[in-house]
Amino acid sequence: MSKATTQEFGKWRSRLWPIHNFELKKLLPMIFMFFLILFNYTVLRDSKDTMLVSEISNLAIPVVKIFGTSLGAILFLLIYSKMANLLSKPALFYSSIAPFIGFFCLFSTVLYPHAEALQLDRLSDWIQGVQPSWLAGWHLDSIVRKWPYPLFYIVSELWGTVCVSLLFWGFANDITRVNEAKRVYPLFGLFGNFALMLAGPSVTFFSSISNKPGFTEQQAYGLTLHYLMGLIVLSAAMIVAIYAWMQKNVLTDPRFYSPDEVKKKKDKPKMSMIESFKYLAQSRYLLCIAILVLAYGMAINLVEVTWKGQLKEYYTTKNAYSAFMGVFSGLTGVATVFSMLFVGGNMMRRFGWTATALFTPIVLLITSIGFFSFIIFQDSLGGMIAMFGITPLFMAVLFGAAQNILSKAAKYSLFDPTKEMAYIPLDQEQKVKGKAAIDVAGARLGKSGGSALQLGFAMVPILAANMVPVVGVFVIGITLAWIAAAKALGTRFNALTEQREAEEAKKTVSVEGAATA
Repeated sequence: MSKATTQEFGKWRSRLWPIHNFELKKLLPMIFMFFLILFNYTVLRDSKDTMLVSEISNLAIPVVKIFGTSLGAILFLLIYSKMANLLSKPALFYSSIAPFIGFFCLFSTVLYPHAEALQLDRLSDWIQGVQPSWLAGWHLDSIVRKWPYPLFYIVSELWGTVCVSLLFWGFANDITRVNEAKRVYPLFGLFGNFALMLAGPSVTFFSSISNKPGFTEQQAYGLTLHYLMGLIVLSAAMIVAIYAWMQKNVLTDPRFYSPDEVKKKKDKPKMSMIESFKYLAQSRYLLCIAILVLAYGMAINLVEVTWKGQLKEYYTTKNAYSAFMGVFSGLTGVATVFSMLFVGGNMMRRFGWTATALFTPIVLLITSIGFFSFIIFQDSLGGMIAMFGITPLFMAVLFGAAQNILSKAAKYSLFDPTKEMAYIPLDQEQKVKGKAAIDVAGARLGKSGGSALQLGFAMVPILAANMVPVVGVFVIGITLAWIAAAKALGTRFNALTEQREAEEAKKTVSVEGAATA
């Protein structure tokens, strides 16, 4: 092999696998830890949706998210902040993950098997008697009556917030140098998504083998939970073991970790919601980015809740619902990994920033129109669809699944990179403050905005009676606003990028001229 060929091979190898062999001692445990965390996250996501939708209603999701998950996250962060001042980092890690292990063991062995005996019937009946009629769509009485299921939903949601954001990324940021982060962080995301490809089939498999002859639905799904919670606890124990091994074998090795060399994070300004909106109002560029983030959060939330209502109608048992969710998660993982490997970078290079940024909302718009159309006109389409041997309801389920799979794959491989690239042409102050404002006004409001809209619809009788068409109109309107904002942002992004490149070119010419003189 010639020297030129060897050099070319080395370049391609560094692009595909930019890791030195000696770094595997640190990288592989981190990848495996992230894989296990996302594996648990996927299993819990499928399980919490199955129980809450099957036992109560799909419209219970926005209620529990706003009033349960949000309050739970605030309470946990308050406790976490106090503990951080008292405990060492390893002790804080173990103390944060231990309650999850304890709860999931307790739920599968005590709370779920005895859920009926634990119901708060008197309190629920009292709420049903005193609540105004316009609050009936919130299902507050059922949420209180069957409290173990909303509690499981809340704790499962917190697993993602705590273990992904606080524990894993907090640990990674503490032990990763700046030059390493640029090479290894993308690999975390790539290999982490393989967890969906394993978790989904695992949920489907255990949901299928639990359907024993003579078992009631409650007993069959209880057996499924034993299997799945066993996997959750085993994975959590392995996460703890990997973390402990790294403390002993990696963080004591100066090749991988030195407190003096690890990057120092710049303080991120903290903004209230009002301060965030005021800052964004000063820049149409940042406002466009905020609209993108807000629109994605609201649109995907609105479609998901409606879709899960259709799932409940089609899959009438918890194990059937759970098995389908497992297939859905597996396909989401496959689509995401494929998109990250073959679509994201290639589309950016061939078609540019604007076309790449428009791809996600266009996909969401097309699939949403198909999804809501099948729900609204399913009676009229029944005869034509029956020719293919399926029902309009199942077709709506498939369209909803396709919408979620494609939109999430597009988000990870196209939407997130283009959003982050949009910050590059900005000056340092706009990058830092703008991102902080968008995280508050865009991301947080987007996650809760869709839920708040659905709760508002449920309070108005005429809207509650026509929930699907109303939600469909809002999703289409939000997506069109997203497309308009992406186009406007693309024009400004290209102009700013050209301006910055021209300025850099002038500086380069000036420096070269001075050096020549």
